[in-house]
Amino acid sequence: MVDILLQTLPFFALIGLGFWAGATGFFSAEATAYLTKFVFYFALSAMLFRFSANLSIGEIFDLNFVLAYLVACIAVYLLATLVAVLRKRSMAEAAIEAQCAIIGNVGFLGIPMLVLLLGEQAIGAVLLVLATDLIVFGSLIVILITASRGRMSPAILGTVGMGLLKNPMIMSIAAGLIWSAFALPIPGPVNDFLQILGAAATPGALFAIGASLAGKSAERVSVAVWLSFCKLVLHPAAVAVSALLIFSVDRAAAGAMIAAAALPVAGNVFILAQHYGVAPQRASAAILISTIVSVVTVTVVVAWVGTL
Repeated sequence: MVDILLQTLPFFALIGLGFWAGATGFFSAEATAYLTKFVFYFALSAMLFRFSANLSIGEIFDLNFVLAYLVACIAVYLLATLVAVLRKRSMAEAAIEAQCAIIGNVGFLGIPMLVLLLGEQAIGAVLLVLATDLIVFGSLIVILITASRGRMSPAILGTVGMGLLKNPMIMSIAAGLIWSAFALPIPGPVNDFLQILGAAATPGALFAIGASLAGKSAERVSVAVWLSFCKLVLHPAAVAVSALLIFSVDRAAAGAMIAAAALPVAGNVFILAQHYGVAPQRASAAILISTIVSVVTVTVVVAWVGTL
């Protein structure tokens, strides 16, 4: 486990460096926003395209895998929703809390870190987790918040669909798989370009995570602790039970799925909460607390899945 901790520390050290830059004002909120945009639209997209262009759809898509992940996510999602309802929170607030409980930072933290720690065989599984999060739960939260405000219409579904089509992570994965399906070689200069650009994704994303955390508050700590517990403990535990005991997913793929489920709350949950004006402080605190605690919990989970 010490070896795993030493391997994960550089990733969290980069997050810490970004946090210092943001907290001291060396990196302004505007600078952080532009760095995040660069990573999201360019560097991470290049990395995802290269990964998926070297895989086939058969290597990525596994219905048993998706079902195992969805069943576990829905179980934790419903639990978080139930607790929110018992606390007399609105449907929109419950949707934000449930999103915090199951949506991890797979894009910015999971892909670069888990591929290094678990090997290239984990790429397909991690990409499938990312795609499921974006397509299923990224759509669900928009539908629930819109429905809670009595604004549901067929046009909303079109908006959700367009949002998915405009998401560079989904588009880069889809483009890579199409490229792979036609068995097209990537020309040397293009491959070098994508490799250089994609290499900026890991340090850029981790630094951006840290810098953005500097602007997060720790208000509503008790709720944030509960949501962090859901994300860091209950979510990977539910995924482990579903993948290993119920659906008997291949152990290597199951390990990658469990490790991805152990990641801290994703920053895009706060973006959605802020956009819709629903519990942004709660989401902010959950991201901050879960990211700090994940230094230990992610190490434990990755060490465990390495024994599967």
